[in-house]
Amino acid sequence: MASHTEPTTRGQSGRRRRKWRPLVRQLHRDTGYLAVGLTLVYAISGLAVNHIADWDPNFQHLEKQHRLTGIPVGDEAAVAFVAEELGIDEAPNDVFAYSKDRIVANYEQRTLTINPSSGMVLEKGQSPRLLLRLMNWLHLNRGKKAWTYFADGYAIMLVFLALSGMFMLSGRRGLIGRGGILVAIGIALPLLYVHYSGGP
Repeated sequence: MASHTEPTTRGQSGRRRRKWRPLVRQLHRDTGYLAVGLTLVYAISGLAVNHIADWDPNFQHLEKQHRLTGIPVGDEAAVAFVAEELGIDEAPNDVFAYSKDRIVANYEQRTLTINPSSGMVLEKGQSPRLLLRLMNWLHLNRGKKAWTYFADGYAIMLVFLALSGMFMLSGRRGLIGRGGILVAIGIALPLLYVHYSGGP
């Protein structure tokens, strides 16, 4: 009887061990699908914000020079004329006349510097990078409040994906083989960077 019972017990234990890996794979897959949208937001925004020293990830900046003829005399008249010529249909926030040859009109997202004598108009401004600015707003948690819970939930999903990914495969392809080597490399990279860069 003992010789018959022992293999049966081992067989049941083996079946139990085999059952949990498919479950982990299913949860890992479904969590991965759920995290796709947020992963794209954080990944694309992260790339943009990482290079903030080289460009403005939220706004496109413009600087143009225009030469116009027939700019009338008078601050308000000159600004109205230039705005019509350039197709600006908003009223300026303020207008300053620093001299007869330098009138500055400030708008919401642009500034016009007008020289009536020469007809030169310098336009400086910015326009939002609509989708990228929204991603950055979410990534940096500018909205606070409810988004904090979404961000926390996403962080928990990433932790689960990282941990479950280590146990999806068994044997030499899993944690005790190639997977373990890759995990060790992934952990070593940030530690080595902190060490050789001098840390915070």
